[in-house]
Amino acid sequence: MTKVAFHRAGIPFFDRDTFLTPFDKIFDQMIGTQFPDITKSVGVNPYAGSAYPKVNVYEYEDKVGIIAEIPGLNKKQLNVEVEEGVLTISGDKHSSFEDQGATVLRRELKQSSFKRQFELGDQLDGDNISADFKDGILTISVPKLEPETPTKHTVKIS
Repeated sequence: MTKVAFHRAGIPFFDRDTFLTPFDKIFDQMIGTQFPDITKSVGVNPYAGSAYPKVNVYEYEDKVGIIAEIPGLNKKQLNVEVEEGVLTISGDKHSSFEDQGATVLRRELKQSSFKRQFELGDQLDGDNISADFKDGILTISVPKLEPETPTKHTVKIS
């Protein structure tokens, strides 16, 4: 059951996320410091439950696909870029709806910027990534690089 807190005269209104988010970050940093290898061994950071946007990652024979749910944005508010082998999805999720005469009783819609990063590694082609955004779903395709076949040559003995 969800309770709605009303603003009373003399009692300031605060929202839960604004209050708790700094504590969540401190907890994540503490766990990351105490168990620095957990991300490497698991493959993802299990304590970063607040990672946004949520994604599914798929591996195909010739590519890796990333599907991200990003509702409430349009293409102009979204950015996908690659720098030094790191794929970054970022955007501004700011709501333009504010009723000028109203008192906010509950605010659950996030109004913030976000950034999510993925290390591509040596086997993915960061120069030929394609992306599509439709109905709040971002689809990214990262092609795999063809493995280099070792070359063989004979060395002349003198």
